[in-house]
Amino acid sequence: MSKRLAAPRRIVFVATDLAEELDLFGSVAAFRAANRSPALCSPAYSIEIVSGARTAAIAGNCGITLLSNGSCFDLRGAIDTLIVISGEHAHRPHSKELLAWLAAHGPKARRLVSICTGAFVLAQAGLLDGRRVTTHWSRAAMLAERFPAADVSANELWVKDGPVYTSAGVTAGIDLTLALIEDDIGAPAALEVARGLVVFLRRPGGQAQFSVTLAAQQAQTPAIRALQAWLPEHLAEDLNVQRLADRAAMSARHFARVFRRELGDTPAAYVQRLRLEQARWMLEDGSWSIERIAALCGFSDAQLMRRALKRALGISPGQYRSLHHAPPA
Repeated sequence: MSKRLAAPRRIVFVATDLAEELDLFGSVAAFRAANRSPALCSPAYSIEIVSGARTAAIAGNCGITLLSNGSCFDLRGAIDTLIVISGEHAHRPHSKELLAWLAAHGPKARRLVSICTGAFVLAQAGLLDGRRVTTHWSRAAMLAERFPAADVSANELWVKDGPVYTSAGVTAGIDLTLALIEDDIGAPAALEVARGLVVFLRRPGGQAQFSVTLAAQQAQTPAIRALQAWLPEHLAEDLNVQRLADRAAMSARHFARVFRRELGDTPAAYVQRLRLEQARWMLEDGSWSIERIAALCGFSDAQLMRRALKRALGISPGQYRSLHHAPPA
């Protein structure tokens, strides 16, 4: 049955100049996808994007100029969730006018959020003092050094401390947005959004545990780099070292040496991690049996997958599914 909400929750994004566009677009896309959920009779959110200056224009970090809904200084009325977006220059001083506005309005919102380096803006406004927070791993040490009153965690995708939420970069901002959606309208709707965006509903681990294809550096050798792109689509096949070497047009010994030198792992271990990542995603989706998942991910049988998942995560496939799969409403 579709759910009718009393009124849409007002989500306001405040973006500084040179904002990272993906930090903004990823979260906005997730909220808009939630509005299209068939579980709802009416939209869950009203979404506004405003600049942190006196103009409606927002200069993006990638060279895109955005024409927003206006300036934050012109906003009137209550804000449910206030989300601050910045970019690679977020550590530089921001205007006193913006910081004063955030200091006045941030605590009035039901939730105050920063995505990635937006934490620097909140910190400059004094809104992270005494809070446990996070930001992009490459900026965490700088945030901790410049704002010692904040308790900075460098290895978490997102952190909630009371009404204040902070996240790491881009996809972690989507992770956090999914958590907000789940809190607001339920796990089935959040799972539907996650599936539409092709992301985890609840990604395991922290910033140190990226997906395999993101965590591994890209190889310098073109043949190995091409193999990295090819592997995720062929996990159900026999991926022994000789076959991989043949595909890279190398001898098995030379291939294994180059692969380990450039990616820091053996071919077998790399393939195993890819298979486990795919298995986790399929378990979260909930559409396949464990036996079918094992076959599609390249495990010779379900028991072998069970042992591999147990070694990697300390839990069985069934336990993982129960923790991470939201059943349909």
